[in-house]
Amino acid sequence: MSNGNTNVGIVIVSHSPDVARGAADMVRQMVGGGIPLAWTGGNPDGGLGTSVEGILQAIDAAWSEAGVAILVDLGGAETNSEMAIEMLPEPRRGRVVICDAPVVEGAVMAATEAWGGSDLQTVRRTAEELGERPE
Repeated sequence: MSNGNTNVGIVIVSHSPDVARGAADMVRQMVGGGIPLAWTGGNPDGGLGTSVEGILQAIDAAWSEAGVAILVDLGGAETNSEMAIEMLPEPRRGRVVICDAPVVEGAVMAATEAWGGSDLQTVRRTAEELGERPE
């Protein structure tokens, strides 16, 4: 199902629902509503963790024909995101990427780039450049 949006979508995956929600709130306040945005966090029992099903739902909610960039907080979130991508239908699988970037800063930078109309690889590269900057 397409939302008709031409900007890259952003998904935030955190082990904490509060962190995921807070990062999404920051993106909305800084970038506005011009991009598809979704978040997921916590395990199905309400504790810390992530779920493949939750990630799939977030990808669907933020889906854009331009693709979706996922920002994750810890290794388990990345592993579950990779599993979710593998479960996507073939046409969508190649249009979802995981950004190797800090979740909050990366989400804001990726969303800003997406809002400007950049393609998926540019959105990913912009988010990932955060990790390459010297202290």
